[in-house]
Amino acid sequence: MMDIHAILKQLPHRYPFLLVDRVLELERNTRIKAVKNVTFNEPYFMGHFPGHPVMPGVLILEALAQAAGLLAFDAMGQVPDENNIYYFVGIDGARFKRPVEPGDQLMLDITIDRVRGGIWKFKGIARVGDEVACEAQLMCTMRAVG
Repeated sequence: MMDIHAILKQLPHRYPFLLVDRVLELERNTRIKAVKNVTFNEPYFMGHFPGHPVMPGVLILEALAQAAGLLAFDAMGQVPDENNIYYFVGIDGARFKRPVEPGDQLMLDITIDRVRGGIWKFKGIARVGDEVACEAQLMCTMRAVG
């Protein structure tokens, strides 16, 4: 559905903070399924448990938020520009069920829960294979920059 070139047009993030590699499914106003390929050369693995590298939970949540941003931009029919930015403004009920390690493929499933007053609320689940790695409710909003 969306390769890295299309993602780069939608998200302002760049290496090392771009955490979505591909969008596999996209249902407008409903859900998105994206993927983050977790590789050993990610810069955070040097210091996050050397000898037993684990992807930091906050980065799993950030990957979910980036996928949510892609879904919201599609739902609004907008392309982000230099005058607006999509902020991650809240997390509720975050639970981490299994570690994410180098070589894992993190599947990011996001559904829109509701939109009210410019605040988007999503349900996010990150999986490795059939196992849930993380689940959370995420809130995001778009704001003018400058």
